Amino acid sequence: MVVLAFALVGAACSGGDKDTLQVGAIYPLSGSQGPGGIDEHRGVLLAADLANLDGGVDGREIEVRSIDVPGSDAAASAIDQLDSAGIDLVLGSYGSTISAPASAEAASNGMLFWETGAVGMLPPASDRGGLTFRVPPTGEVLGRAAIAFIADQVAPEHDRDPAALRYAISYVDDVYGRTVASGARAELNERGLRNVGEFGYDFRTVDMAELVRQIAAAKPDVLFVSAYLDDAIALRRELVAQHVKLLANIGTSSSYCMPAFGATLGEDAVGVYASDKPSAASIDPAGLSPEGRALLLRANDAYYARWDEDMSPAALAGFSAAWALFTSVLPAADSMDPVDVAAAARAVDLPQGSLPNGSGLRFGAPGSTDAGDNLAAASVIWEWVAPGQAAVIWPPAFATAPIDPSDSDAW
Repeated sequence: MVVLAFALVGAACSGGDKDTLQVGAIYPLSGSQGPGGIDEHRGVLLAADLANLDGGVDGREIEVRSIDVPGSDAAASAIDQLDSAGIDLVLGSYGSTISAPASAEAASNGMLFWETGAVGMLPPASDRGGLTFRVPPTGEVLGRAAIAFIADQVAPEHDRDPAALRYAISYVDDVYGRTVASGARAELNERGLRNVGEFGYDFRTVDMAELVRQIAAAKPDVLFVSAYLDDAIALRRELVAQHVKLLANIGTSSSYCMPAFGATLGEDAVGVYASDKPSAASIDPAGLSPEGRALLLRANDAYYARWDEDMSPAALAGFSAAWALFTSVLPAADSMDPVDVAAAARAVDLPQGSLPNGSGLRFGAPGSTDAGDNLAAASVIWEWVAPGQAAVIWPPAFATAPIDPSDSDAW
């Protein structure tokens, strides 16, 4: 299904009228990943809208053609639809299960794929750093940051030796969950910290009570979780119901920092941490460049006026990534051919804090281990500090609340 954007913004590619620049956008606008996908897609649309108000790309108005991709099985065909329409610059995709097949299909068609939110591992066929670029932090970065935060900040706040703690990992067994879990595992291994168990599951069939019984039997002090929203909520509820005593429970993107997680769980979410991207209301603007601060205010005001809410982490990620493409990369390209756009992307070097979500833009070189990944991507640590209320507590440059050991997960 093709979903057209609001009046000022339309479709993605280098085809179309000579006075327009069409680009494609594939996001889950329905299905289990729909809530986050809708937010990220809105951020992309808003970036195009504001860029057009500033003159577009060298005077050409950006049009965004959007396709609803609820899951992985629809990803390749969506890319092929855009290719058939002459659209060869594509933004996506919020979900890692969508990003992997979409970026591989785009590369096989000679199209540029600009990942705005998904954090999972991409296959070699994606041509990372050649035709595929990922603007947000990777899942491995988020997993590592979670463990580092517990070891370096939370454990000392409780006068605990991080090396004496027992750590466990629970993860949804797909490309997203495995990628983030691998980062947590790698950080534990490098620090010589004790991993007492890893618990992968299929979110469609999991017996959550049994899963939590297995986790409890490992007696962890710290539980790291990579999950989607519904299973993350169910897991947390079961941890509370079974009185699993933890020093810290920390999750990551696609669940633990989403407003619905805190709103649904209420008191049961308080003290839980999340390693993810910031929202517009949670990030301290003082950590941004003057241009980044001004853009954050402008974008969030426009987003609120249109959708009656502040920009969520997904919305701000979509906006920031699309804005970087529309205002820093495309104007610097020799042409709108994907090869020329990719060359311009590799040449950009924006320091952290340049974009309104705290990120900069600097991609790993083709052939390197971090090819096509944004080396200047910013991530933060959230905490649910009160029922329905979350705040960024780390790093200090972006924090809007202090680390408070009295709010920990222990009971």
